[in-house]
Amino acid sequence: MRLVLASRNEHKLRELGPLLAPHELVALPADVELPPETGGTFEENAMSKAVAAAETTGLPAVADDSGIEAVALGGAPGIRSARFAGKGASDEENLAKLLREVPADGDRRVAYVCALAYADPAGVRHVVEGRCEGVLAEEPRGAGGFGYDPAFVPADRSDGRTMAELAPDEKDAISHRGRAARALAEWLEEVAA
Repeated sequence: MRLVLASRNEHKLRELGPLLAPHELVALPADVELPPETGGTFEENAMSKAVAAAETTGLPAVADDSGIEAVALGGAPGIRSARFAGKGASDEENLAKLLREVPADGDRRVAYVCALAYADPAGVRHVVEGRCEGVLAEEPRGAGGFGYDPAFVPADRSDGRTMAELAPDEKDAISHRGRAARALAEWLEEVAA
């Protein structure tokens, strides 16, 4: 099945494409406008983007909304992860703010959360969620990944490496987006059967 990704984030296209195989994930056409992320949950934001893309393109669409939740900050930045340091903030600025705000001697538990939504022009809607628990490193390490990856040490591994220090296949096996993508691919196979 050909699916359009309701995102302008090239990192997500590269990451989700292989995870959703054998389905073909294609970039959102340049003329399609996505709604602003005004929902109160990851699920609401993901679904509004998927529905907009499906209705505009006439193709089945997938969209994610994802972020990091820090226990010490009551779950923040959460749905505001991409704008944590302000509108238009870079990944580095968002990460620096998180590292400043989570106390070095406090609770450093964090979780990545990904809601991955499917919508098609016929009105079929489905959302899955993936989570990855971990702890926040004291300083960024690694050159891979994006976003908060350089300071996210996943609980699923015992070697202390951050997500940015993992090879792509190691990261995909445990990441929130990898887990959500596998759940969505499984659902797509069930409905196609």
